Amino acid sequence: MVPHLVTALSGPLLDLERRILDATPAIERWFRLEWQEHTPPFYCSVDLRNAGFKLAPVDTNLFPGGFNNLSPEVLPLAVQAAMAAVDKICPDARNLLLIPENHTRNMFYLQNVARLSAILRQTGLNVRLGSLNPEITEPTRVELPDGHFLTLEPLERVGPSGRRLGLKNFDPCAVLLNNDLSAGAPAILANVNEQFIMPPLHAGWSVRRKSKHFSAYDDVAKKFGKLLDIDPWMINPYFGVCGEINFQERTGEECLATQVDTVLAKIRKKYKEYGVKETPFVIVKADAGTYGMGIMSVKDASEVKNLNRKARNKMSVVKEGLEVSEVIVQEGVHTFETVEAGVAEPVVYMIDRYVVGGFYRVHSDRGIDQNLNAPGAHFVPLPFAASCNLPDPGQRSSAAPNRFYAYGVVARLALLAASLELERTDPNPEVY
Repeated sequence: MVPHLVTALSGPLLDLERRILDATPAIERWFRLEWQEHTPPFYCSVDLRNAGFKLAPVDTNLFPGGFNNLSPEVLPLAVQAAMAAVDKICPDARNLLLIPENHTRNMFYLQNVARLSAILRQTGLNVRLGSLNPEITEPTRVELPDGHFLTLEPLERVGPSGRRLGLKNFDPCAVLLNNDLSAGAPAILANVNEQFIMPPLHAGWSVRRKSKHFSAYDDVAKKFGKLLDIDPWMINPYFGVCGEINFQERTGEECLATQVDTVLAKIRKKYKEYGVKETPFVIVKADAGTYGMGIMSVKDASEVKNLNRKARNKMSVVKEGLEVSEVIVQEGVHTFETVEAGVAEPVVYMIDRYVVGGFYRVHSDRGIDQNLNAPGAHFVPLPFAASCNLPDPGQRSSAAPNRFYAYGVVARLALLAASLELERTDPNPEVY
């Protein structure tokens, strides 16, 4: 049973959305069979773009950090989904260690940690926070704007063999990472073989590549397209990869320009096939990275040649000051949704295989063909209507049970792709 997001937006359902609604029984059975073969990540968030003629994921985050942006009404759904996830890995679990990012002053992020901790506690777990921040050498209380507080504690190895992660006087059954390991997995996380670490270490950005994810998504989209008898392009952005770029030294520009040209040519062909009048564009972004850093929107290959210093500086470094040497050139998907007079894109949150909530990322100063994950964005929660547990093709297209069912389906396709991605990149594949 999949809950469905409710939005104030109205308008006719696209042909694609109508096809998805009409095929609901087949889709749900297909997902059920896929989850018998593959294990979903513990949690995941997916950025979607709805261009009217196309609905596709543009980013999949395996360490979601926006639980504080979800509506309080969805918390029971999140708790139920978290219970299902915990039961799979550690049915008799009592203690869980949550490892957050090293931020100690980013109140928005810390409120996310507080919300996530609250969800996990409601599953019957004792949850404590173990920090990788070297500045945290003793239990440290951090006050939050809403009057609550968090206690960050120094992470340590515990147990007689020293092969377990924990805190002083706290030995957890499982470890949940809310830290994307952009700078690499520190030594204290290595060789932990007596506990579950979720997501696995190879899901961190020091190893993970967006191109690997979208390669897996290609396979999922083709299979789903065959199920619904639709062109997979309707739900899938084209992409290319350039793995030899150095923005500061101005090397690899020809590789990048070639990839931009190739992807734009493929988009133009599809636009012509479907009579789309919009201007094609691509998004060039770091193949490994997060926080909306190292991203540019491009409509012609000439734009990536002879970049000025400001543009090169912007593209050359991402989170943790890491230098960009690999980029993905992804088909840009317009977003024709607006909320509060700002351009908007839905972000769907999942725990285990269940959709649990979402929000709109809204940016008043960005256009329909630009990245919205940038300073100045704000978030509008998408609550669930109590009765919207199933889509109802018999109702009008703008009816609450139907409006966001398609978004939940496409988000779950990206979730399935993430499970395939983790299987394919696992250094110890025998565990699957």
